[in-house]
Amino acid sequence: MTLGEKIMKLRKERGWSQEDLAVRLDVSRQSVSKWESMASLPDLERIVKMSSLFGVSTDFLLKEDTPEEPSGVGEGKVEEAVAARTVTLEDANEYLATVRDTAPKIAAGVSLCILSPATLIFLLSAVSTHRLPLSPAAATSIGLCLLLLLVAAALALLIPNGLRLTHYAYLDHPIRTEQGVSAMVERRQEEYQQTFRTRLVAGIALCVLSILPLMISLATEDGFWIGCAVSIIFPVVAVGVYLIVQTASVWFGYQRLLEEGDYTQENKAFEQKHEPFATFFWCLIIAAYLALSFLTGRWDLTWILWPVAAMLFAALTALFKMRSKRP
Repeated sequence: MTLGEKIMKLRKERGWSQEDLAVRLDVSRQSVSKWESMASLPDLERIVKMSSLFGVSTDFLLKEDTPEEPSGVGEGKVEEAVAARTVTLEDANEYLATVRDTAPKIAAGVSLCILSPATLIFLLSAVSTHRLPLSPAAATSIGLCLLLLLVAAALALLIPNGLRLTHYAYLDHPIRTEQGVSAMVERRQEEYQQTFRTRLVAGIALCVLSILPLMISLATEDGFWIGCAVSIIFPVVAVGVYLIVQTASVWFGYQRLLEEGDYTQENKAFEQKHEPFATFFWCLIIAAYLALSFLTGRWDLTWILWPVAAMLFAALTALFKMRSKRP
């Protein structure tokens, strides 16, 4: 095992990103990246500091034939060791190609789900204000048919593309990358960084601005225009969510291979431990959304359940993480 591979292995065992290690060693992230790819070597002062930081000897770091030492206890160390799978350059390229291919399709599926109630809300508001010569029953029937067609189209995109990604489920466990893989992924991540930021900002801006037509229509006090404004929210948010999901999927693909961000070994262990809770929570939210929507017929209001559920899930996740870090 080379010095670069040892640094990467010890860093990942503690759930540190390259930036985290760089801060502890008072160097740049690029320096850590070059050490791990063996493009350059750390000086003696940094070797000694890493020896103390990781709880290993300098001989272990410098000599390739030195028997592997158990790493010292550090922040974020994964509690249960799992055999790491080696990811080759071919594996990494294949995974990134799959992510780039499936990301827009998955994003489109999510957007179709968000868009699905828009027609129903528009028709109901038009009928209730006598702008369309339809009965409420006919408007509801047409709106629900279009809603179900859009949901079916969404599932046709989400299910097969989601299944394609299950082939790479091993990336949710500790991994070891061959020499040169991390450098390649980091280079491509840096090239994509500006695109990621631009699309993320644009997507968030669209979601925030989507309520502007509703705020303006409230001044008219006309039920038809208010209903139209509510129905406009869905396509605008759908476009914003498409940009967010598509670009985040690609970005998280890079982080998954580098075991950074939400994909450190510590976070992987946490996600695996709490996966049953996440599955139960979101199944419950879906059931509650459908039940409330069909029973009340207020599709223009029940969508609020999703952002509320997302905030609640984030709060519960943060609480679980705090509890898990307690001694």
